Amino acid sequence: MATLQLCVMLTILLYTTLAEDIKLKHKPASKPVRLFTEKELTKYDGSEEGQPIYMAIKGVVFDVTKGKEFYGKDAPYNALVGKDTTRAVAKMSLDPADLTSDTTGLTEEELKSLDSVFEGTYKAKYPIVGYTASCILNEDGSPNENFKPEDQPHFQLKRDEF
Repeated sequence: MATLQLCVMLTILLYTTLAEDIKLKHKPASKPVRLFTEKELTKYDGSEEGQPIYMAIKGVVFDVTKGKEFYGKDAPYNALVGKDTTRAVAKMSLDPADLTSDTTGLTEEELKSLDSVFEGTYKAKYPIVGYTASCILNEDGSPNENFKPEDQPHFQLKRDEF
């Protein structure tokens, strides 16, 4: 009886170990993130069939292709893609004047809404494929001292590497 119990326990342990090992071997590889200039990001605006659709918020570029019915060509939120539209997301606006990364003058409520949507919707639902150059570099090309790579998901560089 004890031998049977031992065999069952060893079989369960072996099965569990192998199952975990198999899971680890078959995890999909994640794509490395990259840096996008404003011009490069415009290529991913949903206008070209078969091309991914990218949208940036707070300098983080998301692949929103799986939401093509919302972000694709002629879709209701297509104005938000192919650029950093942080202000529009914060204000819940599609006004062309708001389709920018500029957060100057946003209210405390709009900034809270931005953080909520950024964390609860975009980071939770869409893969991060990169960052905008403007969040990492100043206009003169020098490193943006306010950018903290360690706070960015999937960002592999350390401050002294850029």
